[in-house]
Amino acid sequence: MLQVAKRWHVYIVRCADGTLYTGVAIDVAKRLAGHNGARANGARYTRSRRPVTLAYLETAANRSAACKRECRIKQLSRREKLALIASASRIISSAKKK
Repeated sequence: MLQVAKRWHVYIVRCADGTLYTGVAIDVAKRLAGHNGARANGARYTRSRRPVTLAYLETAANRSAACKRECRIKQLSRREKLALIASASRIISSAKKK
């Protein structure tokens, strides 16, 4: 049987109180549903800060790379995280215009 490679992602969600939460997942939509209470596997941090919305998404080569990137993002200041989110938004916006 042929196995499909699982793609790992690093994501940042914006919580209802304006805080940012960074995590890793294969199925980001499923994880986001968990953060918003649709599933029992949401993070404790986001439980009291619902709803959360996806602010940033990045694909990683494997789980190890995703976790290392998550760690680097978590070390950034809030200002740096917002700049990362803004730069990704600009790239997406310019790609849509083409």
